[in-house]
Amino acid sequence: MKIKNILISQPQPQNSSPYTEIISKYGVNIDFRPFFKMEPLTAKEFRTQKINILDFSAIVFTARTTIDAFFHLCEELRVAVPETMKYFCVSEAIAFYLQKYIVYRKRKIFFGNGTQSSIIDAIGTKHKDEKFLIATADNNKNDVHKLFSKTRFKFDSAVFVKTTNNDLSDLTLSKYQMTVFYSPSDVKSLLENFPDFKQGDLQIATFGPATAKAVKEAGLEIAIMAPSPQVPSIAKALELYLEKK
Repeated sequence: MKIKNILISQPQPQNSSPYTEIISKYGVNIDFRPFFKMEPLTAKEFRTQKINILDFSAIVFTARTTIDAFFHLCEELRVAVPETMKYFCVSEAIAFYLQKYIVYRKRKIFFGNGTQSSIIDAIGTKHKDEKFLIATADNNKNDVHKLFSKTRFKFDSAVFVKTTNNDLSDLTLSKYQMTVFYSPSDVKSLLENFPDFKQGDLQIATFGPATAKAVKEAGLEIAIMAPSPQVPSIAKALELYLEKK
């Protein structure tokens, strides 16, 4: 089957991207449409977790969205975050984002190299006696929690961000010969927006093992899986796929 229209469950790139070359080289049309959005929990929703932020001396962040949600909720809950609070972030870029809310001081902000396991390295032995609160989203709330479970750190985790399906009712899925999923939440949104969805001839591409697992559990078939040593990105995987076609 010739691929003419591809639907990618991501926001439209702001600048030139690898997809620009794919469109030009293979004469395909690519539409970008986020299938879900991340929203901060309301104070009422957060309270159901029975977490007291001031019981903790350190906060762990893996995404900017959880930083925004954390400080938004602190304001809504009228929680004054103490100056002594320490922040551990998965990367330097996320650590710098804290400047939006607090004065950046190296003595209380620490970061890893971009991998979740590097947070444990950033804590090391120097900060092992802190009591950590892992700020998570509802679609990945167990990832860092599992890492901390292997340590002797005192910790708990709390969801600060929830996943909400975008309204896809205006999408004509039959227009597309291929769709690309980047998250298990994309699959969930597809099935909830289109409860009678049948895959038919639609080719599905996935990024990441968790996304591939969600697609398979939904009883759908995968045509393209990334990343791999040969195809580190979806763009590269698409290019190789279209080249063969």
